[in-house]
Amino acid sequence: MEQNQSTLDVIYENWRGYNEKLRSVIAPLTDEQLSLQPAPHMWPVSQLAQHIIAVRAGWFSGTLQENDTLMNEYMEWGQRESPFRNAAAMVRALDETFAFIEGCLQRWTPADCAQTFPDEWEGNVYHLSRSWVIYHVLEHDLHHGGEISLILGMHGLSGLDL
Repeated sequence: MEQNQSTLDVIYENWRGYNEKLRSVIAPLTDEQLSLQPAPHMWPVSQLAQHIIAVRAGWFSGTLQENDTLMNEYMEWGQRESPFRNAAAMVRALDETFAFIEGCLQRWTPADCAQTFPDEWEGNVYHLSRSWVIYHVLEHDLHHGGEISLILGMHGLSGLDL
């Protein structure tokens, strides 16, 4: 770690690297490969990738009130009824949602990260800090990216190179 680089800078840089690895395993997949799933009742690769995209957009543009037209469109991705999207569309969306997140991370100060926002869950309203949301979206990326990697591996394809 460089002397002038903060711990958060290192974490964010590694998150960027994870996004690049995620996009690199999605990019070459055919429509058939994007439809692979671990079991008939479980989400396929395409739906998991779209869910990552939708959650990024939802938390950062919606909950954290960084209103952005493109991110608002991505919030609709990843539902069971969402239309199928090919690998190129998902790679573009991964890039665009991560660039949006990165812009926020570069702009926000520690005081900004302490600011809270209301979020409703199961009928209860919680006041969540930007810091909590940042971590939550990072852990969400890691969780579902791991699922994608496992599904690809189950079918003899390369997963994320971690």
